[in-house]
Amino acid sequence: MILSDADIARRLDEGELVIEPLDDPELQIQPASVDLRLGREFLEFQRTNIPCIHPDSENEVDEYVSETVVEEGDDFILHPGDFVLGTTKERVEIPPDLIAHVEGRSSLGRLAIVVHATAGLCDPGFAGKITLELSNLGAAPVALSPEMRISQLTFTELTSPADRPYGAERGSKYQDQDGPQTSKIGGDREFGGDQ
Repeated sequence: MILSDADIARRLDEGELVIEPLDDPELQIQPASVDLRLGREFLEFQRTNIPCIHPDSENEVDEYVSETVVEEGDDFILHPGDFVLGTTKERVEIPPDLIAHVEGRSSLGRLAIVVHATAGLCDPGFAGKITLELSNLGAAPVALSPEMRISQLTFTELTSPADRPYGAERGSKYQDQDGPQTSKIGGDREFGGDQ
């Protein structure tokens, strides 16, 4: 079952679902979703001549990433073909009986902006700001303004709460992230990690 605006508002009021700061609930709570705003931090991948980045070498990824923090009143310009990691302004806490889906807003999609490549899911138990995988599929640069509504979350109720929700007990890699995070796939078991 997908939560309606009334269900979302009730769960927020009861503290079962957390979205902070939710500065304008009247605007941000849609009929079956919540609009999230763009944060100020971005991770940009630098052009490089290396043959490839291998998933088992996380440090290698970080060597080719630079952080940009957009000052108040400025925009982040996303150029055609670029891929950057951004973040939501809001921090979310998903209860064990819900799953959240990260979706783009249609108004930005019509400008060829995509907000996630594959990570469109927030597991039950996830807490933190959401890293956005931003791409410009169009032919013209697009200005992204911090605080603009960039994405939306829809919520699906599970048939029962998760027995092992996302979080510290599972060793979840991105729990409590506060800003965009690069890949931590090197911690997966298939690459010698314990995840």
